[in-house]
Amino acid sequence: MTQPYDLVIGDRAYSSWSLRGWLLFDAFGIPVTLHRARLYTDELPTLLRQFHPARTAPTIRTPDGVVIPESLAIAEELASRHPQAGIWPETPKARAIARVLAAEMHAGFTALRSHCPMNLRVSYTDCAPPQGVLDDLARLETLWDWAWEQTGEQTGAATWLCGAYSAADVFFAPVATRIATYNLPVGPRAMAYVQAHLAHPSFRQWRAMGLVDGADQAFYRRDYPTRAWPGPAPLLAHAVEGTEAENTACPYSGQPVTHVLALQGRRFGFCNAFCRDKTVADPAAWPKFMALL
Repeated sequence: MTQPYDLVIGDRAYSSWSLRGWLLFDAFGIPVTLHRARLYTDELPTLLRQFHPARTAPTIRTPDGVVIPESLAIAEELASRHPQAGIWPETPKARAIARVLAAEMHAGFTALRSHCPMNLRVSYTDCAPPQGVLDDLARLETLWDWAWEQTGEQTGAATWLCGAYSAADVFFAPVATRIATYNLPVGPRAMAYVQAHLAHPSFRQWRAMGLVDGADQAFYRRDYPTRAWPGPAPLLAHAVEGTEAENTACPYSGQPVTHVLALQGRRFGFCNAFCRDKTVADPAAWPKFMALL
């Protein structure tokens, strides 16, 4: 049996580069084994000792043992090894534009990154963005409009930057979350692109897990007024005591039920607290659960 890839990630709620690494697998249907470590602790450097010479998340190990610690390198290597996955656009022009977009995102937008670190657990009404952030937002819209004019409109699929969802969109996914979290000012077309990211099936699952996979990180706390998350509204579910449920096996693992949620007056069971809690966070993000519902 072929060994799977290994992927090191940090906190899902906060690690923007980890989100990119994970989307490169999940959104394109490439199996992977996750290794998660908490930021701002010894967990990540300790874990990365097994992935020399890496020092950041995401880092992958390929099935043949090659360690790749940079998200842009990960994208290129996965695209080479899985040419049918669609990681980069098929046509040369769209592919070239997608690579330009990913490279500039990988290297730039420092004001936006600094003032608005990714935080998927909250959304604010305003963050008083300084001029550097406004300049970065203007540059984003320039790049996005250019991509749509050159590729999206020609293919009739202008939701994503270069036709179908690609690595270019993966690299801008954390930017979309920043616009959502900090209520940053962008035009209607850019905001529609943000909303497409928030509704993307892989992103919804990542955020649902990020809401419940560890305590809040103090570094990301801000004192701005808050608002509801602007993405798809979740169905209202909550954890309940006991093991009585309609199903006897977890919809994800097939293991016996040990934890239960309630939704629409019904009870559904899972094999552990995390399976239950990620489902409580956003039930509609999980097709296997929705099949039960």
